Amino acid sequence: MTIVDDDRVDLTNLQRQIAHRSDSVGQPKVASAKRTVHDLNAQVQVTTIQQRADAALLDEWVPQATVVLDCSDNFATRHAINRACVAARKPLVSGAAVRFDGQVSVFDLRLDACPCYHCLFPEAEDVEEVRCAVMGVFAPVTGIVGAVQAAEALKLLAGCGETLTGRLLLLDALAMDWRTVRLGRDPACAVCASR
Repeated sequence: MTIVDDDRVDLTNLQRQIAHRSDSVGQPKVASAKRTVHDLNAQVQVTTIQQRADAALLDEWVPQATVVLDCSDNFATRHAINRACVAARKPLVSGAAVRFDGQVSVFDLRLDACPCYHCLFPEAEDVEEVRCAVMGVFAPVTGIVGAVQAAEALKLLAGCGETLTGRLLLLDALAMDWRTVRLGRDPACAVCASR
């Protein structure tokens, strides 16, 4: 498992990021997460990279991955991860949460007919960034989204079941209502059209 994050644990993270504990405040998030994973299962080998996931880092590390999970909180990083996954043809499990809403999708970029993240959310300069750190998030939503992402990643690794490939799973936690939206590939997508 490789964990990439340039941030440090803040007290405000603890209510929604279960990889960290109160004695981790001030520590790098990657070190805190590695300790938590090790405490749960010492057999898991964890590589930590304490830096922002930029294009150069992603171009180096994504080809080495079997499955990529995007748990970032901003569009710039999500699009950079998507571009790297498209280039390396690696499956991407994308999850996001803000306020009382969550979403999860799988972009299995090994499949020619599968859309990429850019097909769903085209990159644009005029997109208003809505981050949970600014807008707030109902803490259980991040846990629900994370659990669904983990399930999708495990299904991809095991080659079993039906993943969310080609579908966007939407959660309205206020009503505890789930909806699924079918996704199609954009034949003119600036990121994956040449695939």
